[in-house]
Amino acid sequence: MSAQSELSKIRNIGITAHIDAGKTTTTERILYYTGVSHKIGEVHDGNTTTDYMDQERERGITITSAAVTCEWKDHRINIIDTPGHIDFNIEVNRSLRVLDGAVFVIEGVAGVQPQSETNWRLADRYNVPRVIYINKLDRTGANFDYAFSTLKEKLDIIAIPLQFPIGAEENLQGIVDLVEMKALIWEGDELGAKFNVVEIPEELKEKAAEWRQNLLDTALAVDNSAMEEYFENGDVSVEVLKKCIKKGTISGEFRPVVCGSSFKNKGVQPLLDAIIDYLPAPDDVEGIRIAPPEDEEVDENTLPIIPVDPDGKFAGLAFKIINDKYGSLTFVRVYRGVLRSGDTVLNTTHGHKERIGRIFQMHADKRLELKEVHAGDIAAFVGLKDTKTGDTLADGSDPVILERMQFPVPVIDISVEPKTKEAVEKMTLALQKLAAEDPSLQLKTDQETGQTILSGMGELHLDIIIDRLRREYGVDANIGAPQVAYRETITQPHTEIYTHKKQSGGAGQYAEVKIIFEPTERNEGIIFENKIVGGSVPREYIPAVDKGIRNQASSGVLAGFPTVDFKFTLVDGKYHDVDSSALAFEIAGKACFREGMKKAGPVILEPIMDVEITTPNDHVGDVVGDLNRRRGMIQNQETAGSTVMVRAYVPLKEMFGYISDLRSMTKGRASFTMQFHHYDPVPRNVADDIISQSA
Repeated sequence: MSAQSELSKIRNIGITAHIDAGKTTTTERILYYTGVSHKIGEVHDGNTTTDYMDQERERGITITSAAVTCEWKDHRINIIDTPGHIDFNIEVNRSLRVLDGAVFVIEGVAGVQPQSETNWRLADRYNVPRVIYINKLDRTGANFDYAFSTLKEKLDIIAIPLQFPIGAEENLQGIVDLVEMKALIWEGDELGAKFNVVEIPEELKEKAAEWRQNLLDTALAVDNSAMEEYFENGDVSVEVLKKCIKKGTISGEFRPVVCGSSFKNKGVQPLLDAIIDYLPAPDDVEGIRIAPPEDEEVDENTLPIIPVDPDGKFAGLAFKIINDKYGSLTFVRVYRGVLRSGDTVLNTTHGHKERIGRIFQMHADKRLELKEVHAGDIAAFVGLKDTKTGDTLADGSDPVILERMQFPVPVIDISVEPKTKEAVEKMTLALQKLAAEDPSLQLKTDQETGQTILSGMGELHLDIIIDRLRREYGVDANIGAPQVAYRETITQPHTEIYTHKKQSGGAGQYAEVKIIFEPTERNEGIIFENKIVGGSVPREYIPAVDKGIRNQASSGVLAGFPTVDFKFTLVDGKYHDVDSSALAFEIAGKACFREGMKKAGPVILEPIMDVEITTPNDHVGDVVGDLNRRRGMIQNQETAGSTVMVRAYVPLKEMFGYISDLRSMTKGRASFTMQFHHYDPVPRNVADDIISQSA
């Protein structure tokens, strides 16, 4: 068999959805029916294949995307089961980047939910062909027609049903297949492995004929020869119809919809058929663009595309890194060529060589060793020393850099410190490993407080990281909110004279300075002006006055925060021929600052963030009201379709924990970004609290 025909037998797909829509359960059923698992795992029992982390099994949620491989009808399907919780959206992001197709699982009661919308937009960004699977049709309140209507309403897509259910809720018996115009009725006792293909029940024939016509009208429009066949014969063959559905799915003209109940084992085999029939093989899609040159504005559509090519020089994209008991594993999607264990490749993103140790095909946390990987494959490499998520690995003679991934910006911070001094180095190393695995996790040291600050996507995200720190790396840590980096400044001019005298036998110390302190514009920093005339302070001592003031400014006069945005002018002074020195004038400068700033109207400044919130129209009032309660100043509101972008300046102190409040207030449908904008004086009551805490 040629490499190209091998490619046509591969499907690289992701299973994605809102939390609790049934992704992991659907994956378990797929593994059972394809013969990979001989026992069906259940999320509620904590024994599923793809949720293998302790935290996943305890909480009943997917945290990290797991790769599994199975066979169905002579095709190999590589599946990545992705998380549904917004905090772990990075996993969906990087999985969709390297997949050729996706199954979107929609809940049969609720229809399209907020996280489905977020993931759908991500799939749009990466132009991923999709099949929609309406699941949980056995649940009380499940309604296929309602769930289907939410596809148009919330995703604004053309969706065409290829199936509809026979029965509903506890009476769900099977499905009507509109492609082959047959009914599939499942037998109740056999874990759904057996079903009977029968004629469509009489009472559903009219509905089936109507929906079939809709399917033909939409699907055949993508292919002129199929349309001609239809006009000549009044119908088309099943083979031609499937070809048209696949073409429209890959181009995005429409999105095919199948249905069932994974938990009750009904509808999974037809879903597998739909994956084979309608989702693309690696060579059915255009491939991946090369990355634009850094710091250059270019139209992405003009960048060359690297097609999936089994005969080309090797190129692959590292999309995920995990550290387990065996060491570091780098997941790579191969786009071009062949790679064998022991080969050396170039990390073209950073310009260094990497030797490939062992290569594995992953089955969740189990592994099968491979000797080589080919274009279209997804595999895990051992032995890569310095390759990060989003890096390109390529043949040194053709060093392409593949399109980079875009990662979300962390929105919440905590401070972390180990409970024992001995664990400091251990904790730092562990956090660096966790941050290398997860690009949505950022690690930094606050230069002012000395705290280690961990930034992540939400409280659950950071909670899991701290839990992993304890379990996997044996580090118990104290967690706290990071301190806000307050500043101090002055609001009015003041002239201070200070004399420093010290006489204790032998040489004494003497220096007198007269300094004018004045406020400046915000962000101008500290400005020094020397207006000494006539040598009242010798030239060699003037830098010492400057140094003394600046050193003292690092801890202000109200609550010990650095003082910023003021000007000090040295206008006069006195010295002694014997007792004056640079040290004496430095001490005089420090003391003059301490005394003078207290009388210059000192205030505490707080960092103000530029916050941008994207929210559905129906939650704008709640969002704006909440921002007002947080001392926010609304700057503007812009409407785009059904969403509104609210921009406001809000004190950082009021933004801790905001993501959780925003999600609960908008049912998880809003998102926000923030960045530092400027410093402003804090209100009197807040200043009093800060001063009392620092006392």
